[in-house]
Amino acid sequence: MVVHNPNNWHYVEKNCIDWTRQYFKEKLVDLEAESDDKSQHAKITGVTSVEGDSIVAQKRGKVISLFDLKLALAYSGNVGETSVKGSITIPEVAYDSDEDDYQFEVSVFSETSENTKIKEVVKKKLIPQLRKAFAQYGKDLLSTHASDIQLPADQVKSELTKANQLKSSSSSTSVDKKQTETSNSTTSSSQPTPTQSSSSVPKYNTSTVHLEPVFNTTAEQLYVTFLEKNRVGAWTRANPGFNGDFLKVGDEFTLFGGNVSGKVTKLVPNETIEQQWRLNSWKEGHYANLTIGLHQGDSETKLDVLFKGIPIGEEDQVRGNFENYYVRAIKITFGFGAVL
Repeated sequence: MVVHNPNNWHYVEKNCIDWTRQYFKEKLVDLEAESDDKSQHAKITGVTSVEGDSIVAQKRGKVISLFDLKLALAYSGNVGETSVKGSITIPEVAYDSDEDDYQFEVSVFSETSENTKIKEVVKKKLIPQLRKAFAQYGKDLLSTHASDIQLPADQVKSELTKANQLKSSSSSTSVDKKQTETSNSTTSSSQPTPTQSSSSVPKYNTSTVHLEPVFNTTAEQLYVTFLEKNRVGAWTRANPGFNGDFLKVGDEFTLFGGNVSGKVTKLVPNETIEQQWRLNSWKEGHYANLTIGLHQGDSETKLDVLFKGIPIGEEDQVRGNFENYYVRAIKITFGFGAVL
């Protein structure tokens, strides 16, 4: 029992976002589908981002779930002998959405006229499975967490709250024993994990941010633009703080007059940039992990940008800053595409 709430009268809520992230990893990863002629195959390989709110609440015996989520999934597959990778973004999974309401944005990394055919099997075969999983989520959310914020009916004396509680219980969809045990074990194992393990580092509950900006240039040009000192200085409009003319693995850096700082942790030329990354306003010692994947297609390059470890409540600021001071600034400075 999470709280003391006589007769289940008062409003009580439980934050379930960490459980939600683990839930979708267990339910969505490894879902797969193939075309009727077996020439195309797609499989969900990861849940890269879950942003938003998810709570279970009760008042006067009535239990409800309130959630509004945005998800990003990674998938891989093949079109004939050609390997394909991409992402599926679901802008809204909400408590008042029906199964047919969900929208899906399917993208292909390094898109060509050949591998773009993977979208057909994703849309026709894989997305119907995702719709069913999202429709089930709200029911599982209630069945797993309602008992944590509500006294059992036999301990309630108020006839009003008891009636509401019994009504809520009878109208909710039951799940089998195995599913309930899985959900309960997920709840106990999905406590917020600090970005750093040292006890001296401030602890945050953290979230993720996922973006996929597109540039009308090559992956090679973008790779250099993020790492070469003269180019970085041009799009940040300030002298970047790092040694040498080109960032290397292990180099520390500051940007925008010290408002952003970090350290390069991995580089794969023209393919991947990984950094420890932080805003100056965060508690000292807390870093997010920033991964930038570069995927060049026939006429443009798409970035797969993933921040892990963003403090809860800072997601919109990080997203807005990256879109304005990274993406927009680079496009304006170097002419790498239309500025929205």
